[in-house]
Amino acid sequence: MYAAVRRYEGVADPAEAARLVNEGFVPLLRQVPGFVAYYWIDAGDGVMVSTSVYQDRSGADASNARAADFVRDHLAALLPNPPRVMAGEVVAHA
Repeated sequence: MYAAVRRYEGVADPAEAARLVNEGFVPLLRQVPGFVAYYWIDAGDGVMVSTSVYQDRSGADASNARAADFVRDHLAALLPNPPRVMAGEVVAHA
């Protein structure tokens, strides 16, 4: 399995960002082949973190591309700073 983690700072309205992600972005991620799970986390203080898990690297890479497009098209006003993006193989899980 592979995971992609994106950290967004300076989130203007976490509740609205969560609503838009849940209603618009989650359905897009479910369509990516190899989808396992997705989490959108409110870490407080204007920080939100997403984690996408896929069966293979191509799915994780596709989730990063879809995230960039979705933020640009639907969340730019709420997520004004580019995310820190990390991705890699899942080497342990429960």
